[in-house]
Amino acid sequence: MKLSVIVPCFNAADTIAAQLEALTKQQCLEPWEIIIADNGSTDETLNIVKQYQQIFTNLRIVDASAVKGSAHARNTGASVALSENLAFCDADDEVTPGWIAAMIEALSKHDFVAGCSDYSKLNEPWIVKSCGVREANGVKDYVYFPYAAGNNLGIKRSIHNRVGGFDEKMLLLQDIDYCWRVQKTGIKLESVSNAVIYFRFRNTVKGMYRRCWRLACYDILLHQKHQQMGMPKLIRWRHLSKDAAILPLKFLFKVRNKETLVRWLLDLAWLGGHVQGCIKYNYLII
Repeated sequence: MKLSVIVPCFNAADTIAAQLEALTKQQCLEPWEIIIADNGSTDETLNIVKQYQQIFTNLRIVDASAVKGSAHARNTGASVALSENLAFCDADDEVTPGWIAAMIEALSKHDFVAGCSDYSKLNEPWIVKSCGVREANGVKDYVYFPYAAGNNLGIKRSIHNRVGGFDEKMLLLQDIDYCWRVQKTGIKLESVSNAVIYFRFRNTVKGMYRRCWRLACYDILLHQKHQQMGMPKLIRWRHLSKDAAILPLKFLFKVRNKETLVRWLLDLAWLGGHVQGCIKYNYLII
């Protein structure tokens, strides 16, 4: 088995068929498998997946409902994988036809890899303009360690096990935490430009706003955790105060249409989530 593809899912009935359909179109002759790690779905997700088991002889469903969150689902899927090469994708995105082959090739050369995202197919233009730059497109540089989204990662199973998998206490940003912990062992995160997925954003302003707020709150927890592992203190109250002072000016001078308004709302959500996170996690850095 050249690759084990792990797809965590929870109530993904609206999208998982499209992802599985995309996996049927893979241009790869090497043996590979799909593991659907279900995190306790109560909709038609599992019935849809079972229909695709008639197409894929290499498709398995595992119960990953013991702990809430995609981190547990990914870890559960990895624990039963038949291949030494693991690839993670999500139930609400779509892989491109060359994704499997690209991941197999990349993991034959490297231990830890990340593919790239295309935002144009699954999102309306105004959504891409509003928040396209806010998501990691492949490997994203950072002053601590680079990182990539968990919906397009590949790794050797031995390394996944060595770092203890994804942190199941983190319901969000566990993919960034995972990337950082793997790299702290000395393993580089390599970019794979031809391992492309079609990424799906939230499709309502409310959904985008709420997600951004929650991400910012967990961003504080993420930084707090890694400061205990040697990360510099990168988020401070004076930075948040400066952002709060600039935000009204941004509204006055930059908001001109729906896209710029949504972008401003996401800035507001990021600031609000950071403040909430500082209070919630007692992150009081001057």
